[in-house]
Amino acid sequence: MPRGGGRRGPGRVAAAACPAPPPPSAPGFPSARPRPASLSGGANCGRPRLCSGASAALPAASMAAGTLGAGLRLCATVFLLDMAFSKGFVQDLDESFKDNRKDDIWLVDFYAPWCGHCKKLEPIWNEVGLEMKSIGSPVKVGKMDATSYSSIASEFGVRGYPTIKLLKGDLAYNYRGPRTKDDIIEFAHRVSGALIRPLPSQQMFEHVQKRHRVFFVYIGGESPLKEKYIDAASELIVYTYFFSASEEVVPEYVTLKEMPAVLVFKDETYFIYDEYEDGDLSSWINRERFQNYLTVDGFLLYELGDTGKLVAIAVIDEKNTSIEHTRLKSIIQEVARDYRDQFHRDFQFGHMDGNDYINTLLMDELKVPTVVVLNTSNQQYFLLDRQIKNAEDMVQFINNILDGTVEAQGGDSILQRLKRIVFDAKSTIVSIFKSSPLMGCFLFGLPLGVVSIMCYGIYTADTDGGYIEERYEVEDTCLTKKNNTFTSYHSFSSYILGKVYVDKIKSLKFRHFKGELTTFSMDQLKIDLKIIWFYIA
Repeated sequence: MPRGGGRRGPGRVAAAACPAPPPPSAPGFPSARPRPASLSGGANCGRPRLCSGASAALPAASMAAGTLGAGLRLCATVFLLDMAFSKGFVQDLDESFKDNRKDDIWLVDFYAPWCGHCKKLEPIWNEVGLEMKSIGSPVKVGKMDATSYSSIASEFGVRGYPTIKLLKGDLAYNYRGPRTKDDIIEFAHRVSGALIRPLPSQQMFEHVQKRHRVFFVYIGGESPLKEKYIDAASELIVYTYFFSASEEVVPEYVTLKEMPAVLVFKDETYFIYDEYEDGDLSSWINRERFQNYLTVDGFLLYELGDTGKLVAIAVIDEKNTSIEHTRLKSIIQEVARDYRDQFHRDFQFGHMDGNDYINTLLMDELKVPTVVVLNTSNQQYFLLDRQIKNAEDMVQFINNILDGTVEAQGGDSILQRLKRIVFDAKSTIVSIFKSSPLMGCFLFGLPLGVVSIMCYGIYTADTDGGYIEERYEVEDTCLTKKNNTFTSYHSFSSYILGKVYVDKIKSLKFRHFKGELTTFSMDQLKIDLKIIWFYIA
C-alpha cells in the first residue's frame, strides 16, 4: 500500500512566567539593618540566650514575609499587564463595523454578556488576538455584543452564543471546531488565505504532508473537474485544506491512471476520486475530510453528522487500563483499518472518553465500556445486546445494522421530541441547582410560591362571608355604576385577587350582559382555574 503523510506540526504556544523575585538587597525589598545592642544579645542584655534567638528570628521572618509579599505583588502585576496587553489586540466592535468590515479580513466573536460559555472563551480570545498580531497576520480580531447590536448579529445569522465567524469580503465563514487558541488560529489562517494553494516543488509537497493530517490536491491543468474542485473548495474551506500541483511534484509512490485527478492524502496513504463510483465531488470531499479512525468529542461528533455516515464509537474510560477498555478500542481500530473498503462509505469509526455526552444524546445511562452506533442525522442509535469480544463480532454487528436485523432506537418522532424537551428541561434544572443552589431556588421556587399562593387564595375564599358586589345599569349604551360594595375578606390574597378579577371582567360583562342589571360575585369567578388564570394574565 502506498504510504505517506504525517502528523501536523505543533501549534505555537506563547507562555508567560512570573519572574523570580530579586534578592533582599534589591530596591523595594527589606534589607538587613543594624540591630540595637539590647536586641543583639550584647552586654546590656540580661538574658543573652533568649534575646539572641529572638534577634535572629524576628528580622528573618520579616524579611521572608516582605520578600514573599513583594514577589506575589510582582507576579500579580505581570499577570494584569499581560491580560491588559492581550485585550489591546481585540477590538470592541459597534454599529460602524457594518459599513467598514469589507476593508479588512475579520475574525469576530459574537457574544452575550450573560453567556457562561462566552466568559470562558474571553481569555482564549484575547490570546488569539495577541498571537495573530505577533505573527503579522492580516486578519483582525474583534468581538461584538450581539445583544446590544442585534440587527448586525441577525444580518450575519447569529443564533447562539458564542458564535465565531471569519468575514472575508461578502463571505462569512462559521467556525464550529474546538474553542482552543491553536484550533481557532488554524481556522483563521486556512480561510483567510488562498482558496487553492499551489505546491510548486516536491519539498513543498513533503512539507505539507508533514504538517496536515488530511488535505486534498488537484493534479492537472484547466478542466471542468478543476471548476468543480474550486466550487467544492469555496464551500468546504472551513474544514480542510485544498492544494494544486503538477504531475512532476507528486511523490513517486503515487500512481495516476488518468489526468486530471483529485486526491486526498490521509492515514499515511492516498485515495483517488472516481466520479462514477464516488458521485458528486463535494459530497466525496465532505465524506473524506476525516481520518478513518478518530478520537471523538462533542464538537467532532457534530461535524460528523454532516457526512451522512453512521458513527461507530467505542465508549471507554481512557484512565481505566483494564483489558475490557483497551480491547474494545483495539477492536474498533482493527475494523476501521482492515475493513475500510467494505464500510468506509457508510461508517466512521472512533472512540470517546467517558459517557457524559453520549448519555445526553441517548437520554439514558450508557454502561462503559460499550459500543454504540449513532445516526446523527435522525437521532437514532444502535446497541448490541451482548458483549463484543473480537473484530468478527463487530463486523457482524455492522452487517446486521445494514440489513436491518438490528432495530434502531431513539429517533426524531413527536414522542421522542417531547421526551427530549422533558429531558433537556430536567437536565437544565439539575445543572442549575448543582452549580448554584441559591440561584435555582430563586428561579424556580419564587414562581412556584406565587402560583401556590394564588391557588390557595382562589380555593379558600369565603364566598359567604366576603365577596365583591358591583351593580351596573345600561342606559343608551352607556355603563353607569349604581353600587359598589367591598365586603371584608378572611384572607388578604382573596381580596387582592377579587379586586383584580372585577377590574378585568367589567368590560367582558358589559359586552355579554348589555342591557341587563348585572350582579356577580366570587362564586361566579370560581368556575374554572384555567379561566381565572387567563383573566389575571
